[in-house]
Amino acid sequence: MKAFMTVAGGILLALGLTSAASAGVRVGELRCHVHGGNSYVVGSSHRAHCVFISATGYREHYKGRLSRSGLDLGYTGRAKIVWAVFAPTELREHALSGSYTGASADAAAGIGGGANVLVGGNGGTISLQPVSLKSETGLALGAGVAKLALW
Repeated sequence: MKAFMTVAGGILLALGLTSAASAGVRVGELRCHVHGGNSYVVGSSHRAHCVFISATGYREHYKGRLSRSGLDLGYTGRAKIVWAVFAPTELREHALSGSYTGASADAAAGIGGGANVLVGGNGGTISLQPVSLKSETGLALGAGVAKLALW
């Protein structure tokens, strides 16, 4: 499992550096608490509660759904994900509302982690880059295309 996470982390880091460079400047951080649940071999879908904290300290709350298509086996408990938010300019109110798509990988055997690199929202100009690996509990293995919807 360590080898899987190392390879997955390297791929996601490479993807993240590429999209962060093209997305502009860091405008804040998005912190999400994702509900646990079962995964169904070819995908999963979990509710999320998120807060965006701008570089100036302004906070906005969002509800969302984090889904994955691809290999997804097992059960996970609640997870915490933190993303750096990159955009071409300062964001207007609720600018993070919308859909994001990107690469995803994670593994858990008791305690585990993963990462999601996502691009979307505001006309596809916002990039969400993992600040730290997602922390979760459970018994699961997954990799594929992640989608995050925020409202």
